[in-house]
Amino acid sequence: MCRWAAYRGDPLYLEELVSSPAHSLIEQSHCATRAKTATNGDGFGIAWYGDRPEPGRYRDILPAWSDCNLKSLARQIRSPLFLAHVRAATGGGTRRDNCHPFTHESWSFMHNGQVSGFERLRRPMEAMLDDDLFNARGGTTDSELMFLLALQFGLREAPIAAMAEMIGFIEDLAENTIGSVLLRFTAAFSDGKALYAIRYATDRKAPTLYASPVGKGYCLVSEPLNDDGDAWAEIPNGSAVTVDEGGIDVADFRPGKRAAVKSQRVVVPA
Repeated sequence: MCRWAAYRGDPLYLEELVSSPAHSLIEQSHCATRAKTATNGDGFGIAWYGDRPEPGRYRDILPAWSDCNLKSLARQIRSPLFLAHVRAATGGGTRRDNCHPFTHESWSFMHNGQVSGFERLRRPMEAMLDDDLFNARGGTTDSELMFLLALQFGLREAPIAAMAEMIGFIEDLAENTIGSVLLRFTAAFSDGKALYAIRYATDRKAPTLYASPVGKGYCLVSEPLNDDGDAWAEIPNGSAVTVDEGGIDVADFRPGKRAAVKSQRVVVPA
């Protein structure tokens, strides 16, 4: 399983999540504490927003702990919204095109989880894409394909609803093709304005997700960046998170075209 961190708020140096904290993302790349695998050494990536609509991005197949360029970039780049990811591959080779975050136009996306039986589902999933999105696919992971499917289903217009439709489509496809469904999905994604995240699993074993205020903004992470347990609120399974100018909102999340979205109370420390 992978580890990731994302931030939205007043501009912050990337190192404040990626390398400086006691349990930073680089530390988690070789010593994760709340994942099945402690080591996440199959590449890394960062995507950040600045003066242009589309995000900047840096990815490599090196383990995050051994890339001096990552530490240098994280120390110099200051951004109001960024996503960072360290990878433990569950499918797809260790190559740059398979490293998160994935980007398309102004959107960025990263994921921790899996689609059971993906090799049997891949071709019908790809067949749902129009030519432009199909040709945008650079790697071989289930994560990138799920991102492109969400774009196909209207991510630009209704981000949470598009993710719900995408997951519902995969669940129906798996049931009809394989006869069973196992999907685990904890993801963060952004259009450069708002930051979104979803925690969901068909077996109620969704990869972890936490939220905390950081500076004048909010941070979403796979696991806390320090030992201050009171500073981090765990986001429940079956949740959609939105971080925008109004602060942070957590709502119920269910897959499907007509999934109801209902706000729920999750107290994130001020």
